[in-house]
Amino acid sequence: MSDLLDDPVPGQNTPEYSVSDISGEVKRTLEGTFGRIRVRGEVGRVFKARSGHLYYDIKDDRNVLACTTWKGQISGLSVVPEEGLEVVVTGRLTAFGAQSKYNLNVDEVAVAGQGALMALLEKRKKQLESEGLFAPERKKPLPYLPQIIGVITSPSGAVIRDILHRLRDRFPRKVLIWPVAVQGANCAPEVTRAIEGFNQLTPGGALPRPDLIIVARGGGSIEDLWGFNEENVARAAAASAIPLISAVGHETDTTLIDYVSDRRAPTPTAAAELAVPVRMELLAWTREQGARLSRAATDAVQRRSQRLRDLARALPRPETLLDSPRQRLDQAAERLPNALIRGVQTRRVKLLDSAAHLRPSTLRNLVATRRDRWHNLSSRLSLRPIQRELTTRRDTLNRLTERLNTAQITRLDRLHQQLDATDRLRETLSYKATLERGYAVIRAGDHVLTRKAQAEKHTTFEIEFADGTLNTGQGGGAKPKRTPKPPAPDQGSLF
Repeated sequence: MSDLLDDPVPGQNTPEYSVSDISGEVKRTLEGTFGRIRVRGEVGRVFKARSGHLYYDIKDDRNVLACTTWKGQISGLSVVPEEGLEVVVTGRLTAFGAQSKYNLNVDEVAVAGQGALMALLEKRKKQLESEGLFAPERKKPLPYLPQIIGVITSPSGAVIRDILHRLRDRFPRKVLIWPVAVQGANCAPEVTRAIEGFNQLTPGGALPRPDLIIVARGGGSIEDLWGFNEENVARAAAASAIPLISAVGHETDTTLIDYVSDRRAPTPTAAAELAVPVRMELLAWTREQGARLSRAATDAVQRRSQRLRDLARALPRPETLLDSPRQRLDQAAERLPNALIRGVQTRRVKLLDSAAHLRPSTLRNLVATRRDRWHNLSSRLSLRPIQRELTTRRDTLNRLTERLNTAQITRLDRLHQQLDATDRLRETLSYKATLERGYAVIRAGDHVLTRKAQAEKHTTFEIEFADGTLNTGQGGGAKPKRTPKPPAPDQGSLF
């Protein structure tokens, strides 16, 4: 079976194998014995890793078989495993030596019987219904006469021909066809992408967004129609902002997309009938409405004409309307000359009376009165009060300025005194004043020595006096070193 690592130990006939030899032999035995197999069971735990690989269990009432579907194999599955679903899986049995486990690499999954499919369909239906995706208030009304219709179906089947033929007979419209697979593993993802793609188009763009979407497919078995029962298809249809008509299968076929769509059609031909009205019926209705409008307008004009004639008979004749005004005009023309003469005479008398009152003495008195009033107003407008007010305010400003200068000088003097006192205190508290009284500071390096025990540990000292520093050592004795007294620090000025 495998090469021996070493010769057998004397006295023993059992050969020794490495772990890798055993794992490899087990893997070859499993793959060579079973090859490609089909297994039926119930789907247990399902886990999809971040890498995209799918891990799940197939179990019966006694045992569990671990299954793996790699990321590249998932798109080829006709049914994605779900927990609790009874399936038949096909793949190759292999072993994973790193963990001493064996599993089945599955590349094909089929539902075990129509009963299991219906149970899965009922489970999905209840889930979507609990989320409110079937609620009638979510349904959008269909446009009465859409300009552009998007059709999602197979481009090679009879369904698209029936839809186009029916639209051409009823009311020709512009149709955008999104070709998809209508059965098999690619059906659900392609239909989902088609619904989302139509919704992402820009209205009025180079490829205009449709006003209505029709998802259509002919009849078939439940396995053939299963792509329209996938959850992603139902959710895409429910999320569509464009009204959607579902026309999948025949009248007796029901899929999940029928429940979430805005309108369900029993057949693709019926979907075309729901999408557009009959053009000839619209033309006939238009002609009928036009005829009714014409009759109504004619009747209205006739009724108003008759009413006008009735009212005209009650009016007087035109020539009789001018008799009274003409008579009043003649009477006014006769009275006008005498009225003009009397008016001129009355105004002449008023003029003579006014001229009698305009004597020279009266005019002089009037002028004098007006002159006195002008002088009174001029005296009231004198500038003296304003000048007095300005003088008063100027004096007040000068007094305030003098007070401000005095207060500033006083405050500066007080600050100078505080600064001098602080400097004297600093000099008093400094250890330099202590040195002046005859004391000294002994240092060893950077440390100040204050005890005999500390000084015994050092041989070299630095002694600071008031007039300088002295360094002492072992060999050379004391060497005085004059250190000039540092100048007092410049305090600067605060002002």
